[in-house]
Amino acid sequence: MKKFFFQLVVIAVVFFAVSAYQERHLLSADHSPAPYFSLPQLHSDARFSIKELQGQKTVLYFFAPWCTVCKLSMPNLQKAMDRGDVHAIAIALDYQSQAQVSEFVDDLQLTMPILLGSEYTAQQYKISAFPTYYVIDESLSISARAMGYSTELGIKLRGKSDD
Repeated sequence: MKKFFFQLVVIAVVFFAVSAYQERHLLSADHSPAPYFSLPQLHSDARFSIKELQGQKTVLYFFAPWCTVCKLSMPNLQKAMDRGDVHAIAIALDYQSQAQVSEFVDDLQLTMPILLGSEYTAQQYKISAFPTYYVIDESLSISARAMGYSTELGIKLRGKSDD
């Protein structure tokens, strides 16, 4: 039993160390203001501004349509959103065409708002791998961040709405 517990602790320490290393270049989650954006929406001619998120805690989820981990993780985000556990906006980056993003979204049957980001958006948010997400609070400050696969529970715990 002690050996199992020790192995479990080692696995947890390694997991958290690798996560911290991967996330070291992301924006700080110390409640610094989130960078401004105004981006086109996937299925609309309208633009969406970060200012529209003021007053609600939101997960900003950055993905690429070619990303296998995104394809596995985004349904978890959608489920958490459908249950009312989080409010989420997905931002597509590193795509070849709007059609490529649309096909990805349609294949996963995503209903969350999808925005079309740019290289500038990726630079502002220091996105170097996919998926990456930030949780912004009601005053548009960054309160949490993560990179890589996320379970529904992980998304819920980081992005829990205070409603």
